[in-house]
Amino acid sequence: MSPFSSTVKYEIRDRVAWVTLNRPEAMNALNSEMHQAIRESFLEAAVDDNVLVIILTGEGGKAFCAGVDLKEMSKKDSTGKITHKTIPDDDPVDDCPKPIIAAIDGFCLAGGFELTLRCDIRIATEKSRFGLPEPRRSILAGYGLFHLSRMIPLGDAMWIQLTGSHMTAQRAYDIGLLQTLVPNREALFTEAEHLANEIKMCAPLAVQAIKHIVKVGRNIPIEYMMELAKPISEQIDKTEDRLEGPKAFVEKRAPNWKMR
Repeated sequence: MSPFSSTVKYEIRDRVAWVTLNRPEAMNALNSEMHQAIRESFLEAAVDDNVLVIILTGEGGKAFCAGVDLKEMSKKDSTGKITHKTIPDDDPVDDCPKPIIAAIDGFCLAGGFELTLRCDIRIATEKSRFGLPEPRRSILAGYGLFHLSRMIPLGDAMWIQLTGSHMTAQRAYDIGLLQTLVPNREALFTEAEHLANEIKMCAPLAVQAIKHIVKVGRNIPIEYMMELAKPISEQIDKTEDRLEGPKAFVEKRAPNWKMR
């Protein structure tokens, strides 16, 4: 169980941090306590050198996450408190330097869907459904409003956002939103572990550098992206791992990454 809250499970297995949303009785809806636990979990994983990859998933199998807890929101609204920020002050998931795999099973809606958009690789079961139903509650989406149309074809992004309806996992896979589609929950976790192991074969500092360059660079002209990459590439070239990679290949052994 997470040291931060029972609403999120946090455990490290074989240098992979598993962050599991744990309110299955509420379809893993995001209440204030869970928001804070997610935040703390990702901040912890980001600075833990024993963590190389993060897998984000949901407990129960009915829903990865159904979005914000509308019961809590309605209760706070009745007190006059502001309960929804379109642009958060900070974002430990989006800012996390380490690769994140979203393992999705079931309904993946609203804020839950937006959590997966912050991840680097998304895999899902065939029964999963995706959507941003916020306009059906007179709410504007947050991360999805700004990023979804940059990640999938514009027509599909507009369909999701203007209708508030659910997209099938097959369609999400067809348009590139999902990288892998699996038949069931067991296969989901097998594939998540496989992907994590594939990433762990790579030098951790190089992986983090690639993630940073791509995430920042995709929003600027390529000339600026190349300038961004130059000092980072120079830093990687000076590491012990840079020498270890080719040496391990020549010696026909697995590399011993030291992250320095």
